[in-house]
Amino acid sequence: MESVVNVGVGIAAAAARRVPAGGGRVRPPSRGGFAFLSMPSAPQGVAAGLKRLTDLGVGGSLILTLAPAMLVIALIIRLKSPGPILVRQERFGRDLRPFSMLKFRSMVDGAEGMLGDLSHLNEAGGPLFKIRKDPRLTPVGAVLRRFSLDELPQLVNVLRGEMSLVGPRPPLPPEVEADYLRQRTRLRFPPGMTGLWQVSGRSELRYEAMIGLDYTYMRGWSPLQDIRILLRTVPAVISGKGAC
Repeated sequence: MESVVNVGVGIAAAAARRVPAGGGRVRPPSRGGFAFLSMPSAPQGVAAGLKRLTDLGVGGSLILTLAPAMLVIALIIRLKSPGPILVRQERFGRDLRPFSMLKFRSMVDGAEGMLGDLSHLNEAGGPLFKIRKDPRLTPVGAVLRRFSLDELPQLVNVLRGEMSLVGPRPPLPPEVEADYLRQRTRLRFPPGMTGLWQVSGRSELRYEAMIGLDYTYMRGWSPLQDIRILLRTVPAVISGKGAC
C-alpha cells in the first residue's frame, strides 16, 4: 500500500508543477495524491461528440428562446444600478484551462474589492466563499440569484466550448490554489452550467459535498444522466431552494 501511495503522490507532484495554458502558475497544496489513484474517464470519441452536439443544439435553442428575457434583464440591470451589465469571472475549465465565465451582474459595482472585509462571514467552508445574505447584492441581483437568471450568459460559454450544459462546477482560482489535486482530477470533464451539485442543494452544500457529487457524476456519466440532470434543473431553479 505504501508504494501505491508514493506513486500517487509522485504523479500528483509532477502534475502540480505544470502551468495551465494561458494562465498564471497555480501552486500545488502540501497534501494529496490519493485523488490520482482513481481517475474518472472523460467522454471520448462518439460519446464526447454526442455531448458536444447536445451542448450546441440545446444551448443554441435556449439562447434563441431566452434572448428576449435576457434583453429585459440587461435593461433592468442598466437602469437600476450603476456598473456593467455583464461580469467576467476568471474560472478554470477542462484540464485547468482558464477562461472568462460570463454572468449578469448581481452585485454592486466593485464587489470583488469588498471581499476581504467580508471574509469572516463566509458560510461555505473550504476555499468556497458564500454568504446567504450577501450585503453586496443589489435588489435586482437578489432576484436573479434566487432563480439562477444571472447564469444565463453562460450559454455563450457553452457555445464557445469553454463549458458544457452539465458538468462539474467551474472553480475560481482560490479553489484551484487550495485544492489543486482534486480540482485537476475533476476537470478532466468540461465544467457545467448545472450538475448534481446544482440539483442537490446548490449553495446549501458544503465544499466537500460539492466535490463528492462531481466525482459521482463523472464516474457514472452517460448521455442519459445529462438529460436527467437537465430535467431536474428546471424545478430546482424554479423553487429557488439553496440559492445564495
